[in-house]
Amino acid sequence: MSNYPFKVLGLSGEYRPTSKCGMLVNHALNIAESLGAEVHFWDLDVKPLPLVGEDGCWENENVKEFQELATQCDAFLLSSPEYHGTMSGAMKNTLDWLYSKHVKGKVFGLMSTLGGAQNSNTLNHMRISLRWLHAWPVPEQLAIGKVKEAFDDDGNLIHDDIKERLENLVKSVLNTTKKFSE
Repeated sequence: MSNYPFKVLGLSGEYRPTSKCGMLVNHALNIAESLGAEVHFWDLDVKPLPLVGEDGCWENENVKEFQELATQCDAFLLSSPEYHGTMSGAMKNTLDWLYSKHVKGKVFGLMSTLGGAQNSNTLNHMRISLRWLHAWPVPEQLAIGKVKEAFDDDGNLIHDDIKERLENLVKSVLNTTKKFSE
């Protein structure tokens, strides 16, 4: 049995796993998997979620699958780009499809990417949404400013301090999930 036999879902506020947020979430999921977690990435490009309130959205198969997967997962790793001082519309819509019955008492790790200087607006807004869902975002968080300079041409994180902070964030999510499951 692994140290962290948990199911972890990665969510990106952008529409491709090759976007900066998608790459960041997948780096985090790789760390979680190396520590024994079962990991899943919800790809909005392959399985888009309709806008909440859109005609027919309540019967959408992607929504049903997404909510079922969220219910089965023990922890979550989220990353959103910062657009106009807050999370992306894609991240907000993704969070809007979650209810406390899916995520109450579950642990979240939060990350964001910014084109300019690093700040915490997006992280704070995601944290507020998750509190309303009775979820538990860990205190550790990661905001990467000047994101175009953070990855090399192969999609790897360049800076050791960012890699270390990402690893600490993932470990905090898994350790907190372990404590909550005892």
